[in-house]
This record gives sequence, structure tokens and C-alpha cells, in this order.
Amino acid sequence: MHLNPSSLADDMDFAALLEASFVEEPERGDIVTGTILAVDNQGLIVDVGAMKRDGIVPRKDIERLGLNPSAYQVGNEIEVIIVRSEDDEGNLVLSVSQAQQSEDWKRAETLMNGEELWEGIVSDVNRGGLIVPFGNLRGFVPASHVVDLPRGINEDERKDHMAKLLGRKITVKVIEVNRKRRRLVFSQRDAQRGRREARKELLLDELKEGEVRKGVVSGLRDFGAFVDLGGADGLIHISELAWHRVKHPREVLNVGDEVEVYVLRLDAEGKRIGLSLKRMQKNPWAAAEELYHVGQLVEGTVSRVAQFGAFISLEPGIEALLHASQIAEPPPADPSVMLYEGQKLLLRVISIEPDRQRLGLSLKDVTDEEKQRWQERHVTSETESAAVELPEDDGSINEADSVQLAENQASVV
Repeated sequence: MHLNPSSLADDMDFAALLEASFVEEPERGDIVTGTILAVDNQGLIVDVGAMKRDGIVPRKDIERLGLNPSAYQVGNEIEVIIVRSEDDEGNLVLSVSQAQQSEDWKRAETLMNGEELWEGIVSDVNRGGLIVPFGNLRGFVPASHVVDLPRGINEDERKDHMAKLLGRKITVKVIEVNRKRRRLVFSQRDAQRGRREARKELLLDELKEGEVRKGVVSGLRDFGAFVDLGGADGLIHISELAWHRVKHPREVLNVGDEVEVYVLRLDAEGKRIGLSLKRMQKNPWAAAEELYHVGQLVEGTVSRVAQFGAFISLEPGIEALLHASQIAEPPPADPSVMLYEGQKLLLRVISIEPDRQRLGLSLKDVTDEEKQRWQERHVTSETESAAVELPEDDGSINEADSVQLAENQASVV
């Protein structure tokens, strides 16, 4: 077969053009390697190949590195970042200083992917958050990711509060790395959470169910109290605060209280530490059989009224049940018609199950005579308490006063 040289050349040109068409054009934010074509006082002219045209590195960009254009030589290869594909004069604008930040971007991406924590120093503050330098980059911590920033304050107050962090070292977590948009975002809040989670993992390995630990109450919620065990929190559920019924943890604890707690349960998978305060106290039910017996009359206080009856608080910290069927005959459809919280009652013990922590009471089994004697006793004790008064001071000195006066005089030398 005879090949036409002209046709072969055309085919090669076409193949080269086809291959070139598949080369992806660099975009704004891309880092490329180019060759310096010219150096002058205005900056550098760099051949970046794939762009099919040369780019310029402005003098001011080089000066950001503390250099001037004469520091570069024609023919040298140089890493640049594409800042703009076209300026007002149609030039491709490149940056050497931004390209040198490439390693910092890579390091930031590594930290973010590994969910690692990093420490930096706050260099500036604005209403939006904190500026933290990261090598040659400027990282940003949004105000919403700053730890201990009070809620509900205005922008000026928020800025004043964050200004206290100027010059201070803080621990942050990288949450966004976007080279093209030049966004490097940190979170102090996530770093603190990550640190506490790491500490909690260590604690879960250290702790053993049944042991006793010291801690500080770090927070109160309707459902219980959080206790800081040294960098990580455990939870005392409201049912584990005391042997008696607790309506809210503030009845038992305050934030900042130092407490000894019992490690009740550990959940390594869910990263939960369950604690107990009541297990540090003597279980009142252990002495229930010694304190109470069936048929005994007891005095109790209504702690809660429910549709099925009422819970009665007995000493020492035992909560018994007064079922609606034991209130009256016939039983009331709504116990709250006859009973209210804080009401003191005389009741009869009708059942005891210490192992199940149950004690049953009856109001209807108390006779009228027993109720009357109990009420009279209460009236008498209240009257006696009201009758206790200090004797009138008539200016006379009784025998005890005389003895004390003599002792005082004898002690004066």
C-alpha cells in the first residue's frame, strides 16, 4: 500500500488535536507547574502549557513572600495557582504566594479527613468569628463554633466576648477545606466535643461497673444530672439520685457540687456512662422488715396522686403505695378529690415486699377511733409547741446566772 506523506501528516495533526481536546483545561484555584518565560519589574510571565497562553504573576504577589522579581530566573519551573482566567486586559492571572500555600491546604485536608485536632493562636476577631493563622493560610472559626459564647447577645457584645481570646491558643477541628474558594473553616466547639469523646473512650476502658469515682456536677436536666469524671461526663438518671422520689435533680444537687458516685453501667458502643448517687447511700428497704409489719399504723405524707391511687412517703426514704381501692369504700373514681400532695395521713400497713421494694397501705382500714386519737395527739403537740415561750426578763439573776458570773469574775486576774 502506498501512503501519501501529506495525508499521513494530516492524520498526525488530527490525532494531536484530538488528544489535546481531551486535556482538561485548568480552572480557577488549580495549582499547575509552569516555566518562567520573562522577568521584569512588573512581575513574571509564565508558560503554563495547557492554557494555550501565557500567564502573569504580578509583582505585588511576589512581594507578599518578601521577595522581588529578580529572585527568579528565566527557564526555571515554578508552581503557580490560577487566580483569574482573564483580567480586564485579557491576561491569565497567576499567583506564586498562593501556590506556596499548597502544602498547608494538603495538611488541612489531612487533618479534616483524619478528624484530628489542631492548636492555633487567635490573631484577629470580627463580628463573624475568629481568625486563626494556619501556616500561610487564614483559618476562620465562625462565632457559632466558638465555645462558651453566651446566647442571645447582640453583635457588639459577641465581638467583645470573643476579643478575650485574642492571642490565646485554642484547640480546633478542621470542618471545611475549599481551595478554590480559599475557605478554611475551623470549629472550637467540635474540637471540644471530640476531645471529650476521646476522653470518654479512655474512661470507658478504665472504668469498671461497681466501682466508686469522684466527680463534679456539670449540668442538671429534667431527666437527671451530668457528672464530670475528669474530662468526660457520666449521667445519673433521676431515678438513681435518691431512694425517695425526686421531682427534679435540683432538689438533691447543684452544679459545681463535688460528689462520689457509683458506676452503675457502661455502654462502650453507645459511649454512655451510667452513674448512681443513691447506691452510695444505705438502702432504706434493707431495714423495711425491721421497721414495719402488717397491721402497723404509720404516719405518711402524700408525695404524688395518680389515677390508680397515691404514693406515700414514709421514713426513712421509703415510698409506699396507697391504692385507690384502699382509700375509701366505695373507692373514689378520682383520688385527687380526697388526697393532695403534702397531706399527712394515718395509714395501716397491709403488705410488705422488701425484695421488690413494695409496701402497701390502707386508709380505709384505719378506724375512726384511731384517726381521732391521732388527730388529738397532733393538736396537742401543736398546742405544746406554740405554748413554749421564753420567760419574761424581770432583771433578776437566777442561780445559774450567779454561778456563771462568779466563774467569769474568777477568771479575771
